[in-house]
Amino acid sequence: MYNFEFEKPGSVADAVTALGAEDAQPLGGGQTLIPTLKQRLNAPSKLVSLTGIADMKGVSASAGVLTVGGATPHAVVAADGSYPGLAGLASHIGDPAVRNRGTIGGSLANNDPAACYPAAALGSGATIVTDKREIAADDYFQGMFATALEEGEIITAVKFPIPEASNYQKFVQPASRFALVGVFVAKFADGVRVAVTGASEDGVFRWSEAEAALSSDFSAGALDGLSVPADGMITDLHGTGAYRAHLVGVMTKRAVAAAA
Repeated sequence: MYNFEFEKPGSVADAVTALGAEDAQPLGGGQTLIPTLKQRLNAPSKLVSLTGIADMKGVSASAGVLTVGGATPHAVVAADGSYPGLAGLASHIGDPAVRNRGTIGGSLANNDPAACYPAAALGSGATIVTDKREIAADDYFQGMFATALEEGEIITAVKFPIPEASNYQKFVQPASRFALVGVFVAKFADGVRVAVTGASEDGVFRWSEAEAALSSDFSAGALDGLSVPADGMITDLHGTGAYRAHLVGVMTKRAVAAAA
């Protein structure tokens, strides 16, 4: 490691001020940032921890919307039963240590192409709330590790519309517990949303063809004959693009069957 300043503000306003310092970087649960510091792949002069901000923690449901504070650990989301599909997703992120340290805001800000929460946010049509504005999930995710966040902008909360039915299915890469392919399906009164993580070189995406089919017939059989193209799918030591494209269809069917 190396020397850096550490600050743990107690309010969003104080955090914003602290992040105004040159080369300051926000710290959520540290599940991605700390390893990069140890490997000297990142070297901020100041870390600003967001875990001491009470207003950014907790889960609450009102008027059909689940609001999750940006500094809320995955384990807390997993323990809440207001949105079963989201709770189920959170309960299978990483291992117990990761679930008790990692935060939803940190995950969405990092936007790892194989992370689970981006699929939940995009599949739910969530709204990402920051210290400056509210961003629709459809506008928030902008590619692998890329988001609509500006420099120093903090995710303070995420608002999830609670669907009529939902489920997340993840084909786990056993060493990392990330998704080789993960699919989140959410059925609302006005249609179905399907979001895929772990598969595309562009990061999380919506499978519009499956959404149209499932909006007419919410059953696994409605997906028969549908597939995503292998072009643009990730190819690595864990699987080819064609393999991941096949898994998208398999995991979507499983999610629909479980939700229905």
